[in-house]
Amino acid sequence: MSNRLINWFRFASPHNFYPLAGKMIPVFWTLAALFGVAGLWMGFFVAPTDAQQGEGYRIIFIHVPASWLSMFIYMVMAAWSGIGLSLNARLSSMMAQALAPTGALMAFLSLWTGAFWGKPMWGTWWVWDARLTSELILFFLYLGFMALQASIDDPRRADKAGAIVALVGAVNVPIIYFSVKWWNTLHQGSSVNLAKSSMAVTMLWGMLLMALCFWMYSIALALTRVRTIILEREAHTEWVMELPEVKA
Repeated sequence: MSNRLINWFRFASPHNFYPLAGKMIPVFWTLAALFGVAGLWMGFFVAPTDAQQGEGYRIIFIHVPASWLSMFIYMVMAAWSGIGLSLNARLSSMMAQALAPTGALMAFLSLWTGAFWGKPMWGTWWVWDARLTSELILFFLYLGFMALQASIDDPRRADKAGAIVALVGAVNVPIIYFSVKWWNTLHQGSSVNLAKSSMAVTMLWGMLLMALCFWMYSIALALTRVRTIILEREAHTEWVMELPEVKA
């Protein structure tokens, strides 16, 4: 057991993680494509029309997974940042940096698709609703994290500054999740929980498949980006200069 644990810990080194990430990326891209095709087919062609919202409700098959991932990615980013800050682990900080753009994309998709859903349902593109406002703050936290790291030349100092922003901003995630329970908001409550779901089975499956698609897509993109970050930060090392893609 201890030997296996030691073997896994060796991938904490950028040198060892780089080739492993290269092997995993095609797997996650393939899974993202498969789940995406199945989810879109289930959501747009199999799931029935909603009795109250009509065909317009189908935007939830993009909106809800994007919202879930925007929160989940931030918590993972904050966790990697915390590990990097406390243990001075280079790869952890690189992973946090690699996740931020994808998290920002998910937050943007959540806000954008939410606006398209809100216009016909609420009669307006935007309201200063508790959940919408806290999701907007999440989007700005992602942008702030990326802008702060980009403004500091020293990667170590940039990682520490970004980690503080990520860890402080993590308090916003439970606010997003519980906002519909804590305040009287226009945003509807969750239709899915661990005990039961108020949705039709085909709707639920379509949403879950799309969530898996977004999850696999996010992992593939983060791994692709972290390999680029590793090459940039480790450019001075001998092992990077010996890579075929660098020599070419």
